[in-house]
Amino acid sequence: MDALPARSLETPQLSPSVPAPLPVPASPYRVLMIAPTSFFADYGCHVRILEEARVLAKLGHHVTIATYHNGKDVPELDIRRTLPIPWRRHYEVGSSRHKIAFDALLGLKTVELLGRGRYDIIHAHLHEGALIGHVLGALWRVPVVFDFQGSLTEEMIDHRFLRRDSWAYGPLRRLERWIDRRSKVILTSSAHAARLLVEEFGCAAERVQLLPDCVNPDTFRPATTFDADEQWALRRSLGIPDENKVIVYLGLLAPYQGTDLLLEAMRRILDHHPNVSLLLMGFPGVETYRARATALGMEQAVILTGRIPYGDAPRYLALGDVAAGPKLSLTEGSGKLLNYMATGLPTVAFDTPVAREYLGQDGLLAARGDVESLAAKLVEALFPSPDHAVRIRYMGERLRRRAIQYYNWDQAGHMILAAYATLRRPGQTHTAPSSLPARR
Repeated sequence: MDALPARSLETPQLSPSVPAPLPVPASPYRVLMIAPTSFFADYGCHVRILEEARVLAKLGHHVTIATYHNGKDVPELDIRRTLPIPWRRHYEVGSSRHKIAFDALLGLKTVELLGRGRYDIIHAHLHEGALIGHVLGALWRVPVVFDFQGSLTEEMIDHRFLRRDSWAYGPLRRLERWIDRRSKVILTSSAHAARLLVEEFGCAAERVQLLPDCVNPDTFRPATTFDADEQWALRRSLGIPDENKVIVYLGLLAPYQGTDLLLEAMRRILDHHPNVSLLLMGFPGVETYRARATALGMEQAVILTGRIPYGDAPRYLALGDVAAGPKLSLTEGSGKLLNYMATGLPTVAFDTPVAREYLGQDGLLAARGDVESLAAKLVEALFPSPDHAVRIRYMGERLRRRAIQYYNWDQAGHMILAAYATLRRPGQTHTAPSSLPARR
């Protein structure tokens, strides 16, 4: 076998606003997490909330999560839910006018929790959570950490819920700016998001702290670590032909996630390489995308599984030969890329700042929104030319090494505690750790 070409990962260049890990305080923090979403729902920001709560508990702290009425319970977590809304019983995904009622009920639940218990920190996720946290935190004198996962208004535009030329855009943009600038500590999932907060929303750089999305490499691991017979049985149960190469995607199914473009790219791939299957895992809109695949003549080649439980995701991803991350958003994180990396899969993504940051020099980047480019990069990973064969062969190994080195939850837990300590001990300064990656 060819030797692994020597190559070091790039030297990290860190913002001085990232705090160093601090010792665990003498008494545990009591943390109230505000999660304005249908937690837990096996995707995206839910995974970040879940793993942050888990690592804080592992480090000896008490976390209570206030969230919507809908969602799956996680046995080891203290989850407090709002009252139900009779006319809206399913999971809330993305922007929706119904979220106004959900968030009002979440505010009432937060009032109830603050009135009945003592909390040292409010850890607010998303802008809706930060708004609730800032208003109620001021009343109860509890400091707030804002866990920023993308621009509020840009997400609404991505979800086609808002237009830049609408009357509502200006007021919502001003509200977003107020929430951002009100926050004394903001945790961001990417360096790109940190720059966005400083350059576009006028936040003080010292208040913005990088807390990358992370992954557990013992859970998400290469195919060779799974039982081969069980993996073949899973593959056949999904109807994947034995001889086919497999593209895997795991996440929300939506236009802003690039799902439509991925299907179009798959059509182009099949025109030249018929022995390829696309394992499209996620929700919502499963039937819509199944109909789309049928209309494109790909009903046998595209397998839609629907929702995959988080605990089952590693073995499904391990069926892949290459992973696709065609997310179009320029402001949101993309945690699925880290799962692909830890699984050791060659990974193709659209060229966005977050994809560059996560993948470094070891991913394949397609021109953003370009179907032909996406198809070409997927083909390059599945059927590499002699010139690229060695690079593709070791790409997954390098990406896994990058995930282990830079994106682990234990380190993230200490960084969260450092952010808490900044608020609990005003005026204390910290130096940056040296184990996060540079942006490419």
